[in-house]
Amino acid sequence: MKLHTLLKSIPLINLPDNNPEITSIVNNHRQVKPGSLFICITGHVFDGHAFAKEAVDKGAVAILSERILDLDIPVIVVKDTTRAMAILADSFYGNPTQKLHLIGITGTNGKTTTSHLIETIFREYKKVTGLIGTIYMKIGDRTIETKNTTPDSLVLQSVFHDMVNEKVDTAIMEVSSHALVQGRVNGCDYDVAIFTNLTQDHLDYHHTMEEYRLAKSLLFSKLGNSYNKNKKFAILNADDEATKKFVVETSAHIVTYGIDSPSDFMASDIILENSGTRFTLHTPEGKKDISLRLMGKFNIYNALASIAAAYVSDIPLELIIQAIEKATGVPGRFESVNGGQDFSVIVDYAHTPDSLENVLKTIQQFAKKRIFSIVGCGGDRDPSKRPLMAGIACKYSTDPIFTSDNPRSEDPMSILEDMEKGALGKYQIIPDRKLAINTAIQSASDGDVVLIAGKGHETYQIIGDEVFDFDDRLVALMAIKER
Repeated sequence: MKLHTLLKSIPLINLPDNNPEITSIVNNHRQVKPGSLFICITGHVFDGHAFAKEAVDKGAVAILSERILDLDIPVIVVKDTTRAMAILADSFYGNPTQKLHLIGITGTNGKTTTSHLIETIFREYKKVTGLIGTIYMKIGDRTIETKNTTPDSLVLQSVFHDMVNEKVDTAIMEVSSHALVQGRVNGCDYDVAIFTNLTQDHLDYHHTMEEYRLAKSLLFSKLGNSYNKNKKFAILNADDEATKKFVVETSAHIVTYGIDSPSDFMASDIILENSGTRFTLHTPEGKKDISLRLMGKFNIYNALASIAAAYVSDIPLELIIQAIEKATGVPGRFESVNGGQDFSVIVDYAHTPDSLENVLKTIQQFAKKRIFSIVGCGGDRDPSKRPLMAGIACKYSTDPIFTSDNPRSEDPMSILEDMEKGALGKYQIIPDRKLAINTAIQSASDGDVVLIAGKGHETYQIIGDEVFDFDDRLVALMAIKER
């Protein structure tokens, strides 16, 4: 694509005299190759402007910058390169999300499970799906590793472009609050936006719950303000207080789901079992009996959101139910570790007060004796949730053990001291996570449940600036075999 053609997507730009062919757009100087447009991004650690000269030496034919640079190639100056990058990426890759049925999911908890449930339903309907989330990205049956829940706009639009080329019909993505505030999803043409819930998390970044809520609301404002194109839907949790404000902040068609509040899609007559969940589903087409393989009340919410999203996407209700009843768990989400032991070991990603409480309440439904909960809190993250997490572990388990999660640059003992401020009754502090897991598993007996919370699917532990191999599931399995 010619530079002038690409720049037409940004208003009030003075076109340079030179009009080179742009073969790629990059914001990392190490990825520059001949024909690249290099975008200078001012980050928290590095300033891309410092690498502009190196980008030219590697073959960049144009630079997008926030200030004038003395270089021998065209330098296009804009007020905000991150914002402009999203516009250029969308244009360069041919507006890919306009060619996809795009479903976005935001909320504190449940995004990953909900996205996988929706994928299951659409695949049952013989749709080719794409998935972007915390664990990985998928294009059809191809899996790609990912670092962030929501990649930056360049990566995102490139992936959507690949999805279009590989005949994907429906793309499902988790949308983080960070991504919404930072404009990573600018240019994404959403058809359906889902809100799961809003509980305390990421206050190290958003500072207040209202700021956090406003960040989530951006997804629903991105559904547009028109009714004469494709229908846009906001799928909202009627049992969450934040929904009242989201209704005002979007002009899209509102569809609700819930358990306690009147909703378009509701669950009643709930039976929680140690092998799954049963309930009566209320829909615009009447009542249906549902039997889920997933455990816990929180998974009923995930299922309701998924059913509503599929329904407004014109998938027949009978097929939706057929698919949702086949759906199994997601890696690291209430995942059982079985090494032949006579007690239960469960690994879960629960890393917020609300998600930890949900998981422990579910375990209480089937635990026959003791509940061991191994809980930690991440370093360089919201410290105010640390005593809350500890208090919940003490309240809903008989044997809480506080340990390290990903301490990052913080002293692990300092994190644990913050947690202790909310602790009640008896508990243990074992900073070494492997030792904490081993201690619980060696202490457990027939009928007990061991919950290892916080890291779920993660296969690493970050201590200082080093990343170590660490998978709760493998560590637990090894401990079981050593009994």
